[in-house]
Amino acid sequence: MTTIFTQNDLDRFASLYPERAGKLSHGLVGHPLLTLDSLVGLAGRLDRKDVEYNAGDLPYGVDPAEVSHTGLSPQETIRRIEECGSWMVLKNVNKDPAYAALLEAALGEVAPVIEPVSGEMLGKVGFIFVSSPNAVTPFHLDPEHNILLQITGSKTMLIVPGEEDVVPSEKHEAYHVGGHRNVAWQEEYQRRGETFELVPGDAVHVPFMWPHWVRNGPEPSISFSITWKTQWVYQEADVRAMNHLLRKVGIRPNAPAAFPRTNMGKAMAYRAIRKARGRVGL
Repeated sequence: MTTIFTQNDLDRFASLYPERAGKLSHGLVGHPLLTLDSLVGLAGRLDRKDVEYNAGDLPYGVDPAEVSHTGLSPQETIRRIEECGSWMVLKNVNKDPAYAALLEAALGEVAPVIEPVSGEMLGKVGFIFVSSPNAVTPFHLDPEHNILLQITGSKTMLIVPGEEDVVPSEKHEAYHVGGHRNVAWQEEYQRRGETFELVPGDAVHVPFMWPHWVRNGPEPSISFSITWKTQWVYQEADVRAMNHLLRKVGIRPNAPAAFPRTNMGKAMAYRAIRKARGRVGL
């Protein structure tokens, strides 16, 4: 199999992970699983809940309720991606055996960098983004560690550090109990973030829960996002959910401790509450 990341890329990634955004390169351009024809077939095999597609003519900040849809099927959206004005994401592509093998190959190459720092890679998931010319994915955050690989077309990504005044604790907490991923956008974030121009063969590391927007270039785009979680990520999520409960009863809880400090105590408390709720059907 083709080498996906060179040693120079792995060295560069080691200087970034887990708390800095930065650019890498990759060797998946031209891979037969990452063509529009192959993705039409994949979209037809995935569960409907694993395919999300929206109109692409959006501002960087948008209320999720105001995002419209094209009315096309997932397969037709991909076939007509050049003119239909959409962006779409195929989620959990590793449910398909061929794409599972591709994801494992990519993550297997970066595992020697990741696991000595943050422990075993868990919750490994692949996402594929297909976007029309000039489509915008609004400012949002993701609950995984992520490397985005640009396959065809070009795009601009702005990544902003996930500081409290950009993503308040209440937003984090709401997200972890079912709230939407979009984050309120302010123009001042433009100067606080780092902008990455991506062309085929480029990749970018997006730190866990750092908000970002994406603007596609003048041609259709395909991107492959390889993601993973760690025990620390799962603890952080449980602490945020626990803090949501505490805030509802008038307590102002402390945010989770920053990586690499553990958050096990409060995480275990929330897991016990969640387990008890499950037993009584709440």
